[in-house]
Amino acid sequence: MKKFIISILFLIHSTSFSQDTFSIVAVDPETGEVGAAGATCLFGQFNGIVDIISSIVPGKGGVISQAYVCIPNINMTNATTLMELGYSPAQIITWLNNNDNCNSGNYQYRQYGIVDFDDSGSVRTAGYTGNLADDYKEDRQGDTYSIQGNILLNQSVIDNMEYNFLNTEGSLAEKLMAAMQGANFPGADSRCLDEGTSSATAFLVVYSPDDLTNQPSLALNIGSQPPGVEPIDLLQEMFDENLSIENSIIEELSLFPNPTDGIITIGSDKNYQLEIYSVDGKIILNDFGKQIDISGVQKGTYFLKITQEKTNNSASFKILKKD
Repeated sequence: MKKFIISILFLIHSTSFSQDTFSIVAVDPETGEVGAAGATCLFGQFNGIVDIISSIVPGKGGVISQAYVCIPNINMTNATTLMELGYSPAQIITWLNNNDNCNSGNYQYRQYGIVDFDDSGSVRTAGYTGNLADDYKEDRQGDTYSIQGNILLNQSVIDNMEYNFLNTEGSLAEKLMAAMQGANFPGADSRCLDEGTSSATAFLVVYSPDDLTNQPSLALNIGSQPPGVEPIDLLQEMFDENLSIENSIIEELSLFPNPTDGIITIGSDKNYQLEIYSVDGKIILNDFGKQIDISGVQKGTYFLKITQEKTNNSASFKILKKD
């Protein structure tokens, strides 16, 4: 996935606390990607909410911290630190509830969703919804995701987001975008029902395992929109633009042979940064040019990430190493 960062309507804002509604955090066990997406009906959030409620450790996992939060979100910062120290999602939530550091209410007002990879590459998920968070509220976990929401119109918001995520073929980014479309109806955040929109601001972010912190492969951020403007529609437009650029890279490339027991050649007159990843997102090999030799790796499935030298646009391909 290429480096692609877009922002609409960004202005500095400050406030003592915030309420946020529906979101999803998820990982892709095959590529090692970690991503999150969410939206809320808070007008005036011109910078959006991506940095307020979501934090991702590339190659490791992601945290959503929402409902009543302090800004800066100290509970989210603590959760991220614990993740980096190796705490499981369930252990992180227990620690946060026992050590709540926000002066806006107490831990019963909070809502969390956390997903990560353990040291063996297995996925762990956990969530928490305090009984003082505003209804409708729920957090729901699957094998690779956590979906959470509060101040929702009803349970259908979570149901639709989960259904779309699970029934969409494609990359993690495509599954996250589909999940957001599941909540694209008036009043998904019940405060926006009278405006005829789901929310006022939305975001989607995905980190590849080799991305640096705060430098995601994909960052789509819709700042606060005027009443009546649907931010998920704008998010979809950004996403489609991003996908069309990425697909143009894929269309100009070919790989051969695949499967192979040795050298993979890129069918192009250009040179590329070439990186081989295992299915749990760990980098195995890297080179620069039109060929990469995988004869030294074990038989199995891998991913080849091809990055253009000047633009940093990239695409990933599944490859098979044979005996």
